[in-house]
Amino acid sequence: MRIINLIQNSPGIKATELAKICEVSERSIYRDLIDLSEAGIPVTSNEGRGNGYTFASNFAMYPLDWTQEEAMAFSLLPGVAKHSLIQTNPHFQTAYEKVMAAYNKEQRNQQQNISKLVDLIQFGKPQNKVETSNQFLLPIAKTMVKNQTLKVKYETKSRDEINERFIDPYYLIPRESKFYILAYCHKREDFRTFRLSRFLKVEETNRIFTKKQLDLQKYFQNTWSIIKGDKEIHFKVRFNKNVARYVMEKEIFATPKLTEYDDGSLLFEITLNHDEEFLKWVRQYGPDAEIIEPVEYRIMMQKELRKWAEMYK
Repeated sequence: MRIINLIQNSPGIKATELAKICEVSERSIYRDLIDLSEAGIPVTSNEGRGNGYTFASNFAMYPLDWTQEEAMAFSLLPGVAKHSLIQTNPHFQTAYEKVMAAYNKEQRNQQQNISKLVDLIQFGKPQNKVETSNQFLLPIAKTMVKNQTLKVKYETKSRDEINERFIDPYYLIPRESKFYILAYCHKREDFRTFRLSRFLKVEETNRIFTKKQLDLQKYFQNTWSIIKGDKEIHFKVRFNKNVARYVMEKEIFATPKLTEYDDGSLLFEITLNHDEEFLKWVRQYGPDAEIIEPVEYRIMMQKELRKWAEMYK
């Protein structure tokens, strides 16, 4: 993308210049240019005649994919150039206004699209609350796009407490009719998952954050749904043919091993770092699911079933 931007901004730029700006070798630049051409980007070379790289026809990438940090840096340009020759150029101010107007228009369009999308999302509400979670979905989604830090008041069920904290929202994750926010928590100095319905207050701040590298698949490795633990439990569960196809459709972060048998049943093997959510899922299949291993969970299920049988005598 940077090579495309550089060629678009400086038609005729040479490979040596591209290599210097991108801090790579010329060989890397040539490889990247070949990849761009194969991807359909009409890069043409006139380096043999002393000219450099340009785009064929009227190709252009617009709008440029500005980050929030880049937009903020550009907005400071008039102040930085206040006492320079740039400021005395009569065309500088009008050019600056046009660029910022285009960027702000793009931002407004983006916000409107997010608002329309959020309006299409409907879900229930906890019975102990008057408001639904929808009231916070829109401001959170908007700040995700803008890389904007949020100040939130959050109810932590495990410790039965309410606290305020600053979070940098990264991902919105739907799970079983509930929404979760994966965010960097300034208080914990680490990533945490927050359930949307437990937010009591959400406020935008004027802080813009730079996203850290986060491999979502790796972060949720060996996690069944949302709850992350520190265990390593290898489950083996046999599902009969009545439910096998539904089990195979289950969307999860972890990767199970599936063994299909001639009678249509399915052996489901998976290693997880927490047991709670997985056991809830297995229980919904009743007698169509049998825990084979670990043995202690099989014994635990036997005890549960005895209690149920006593209750319904």
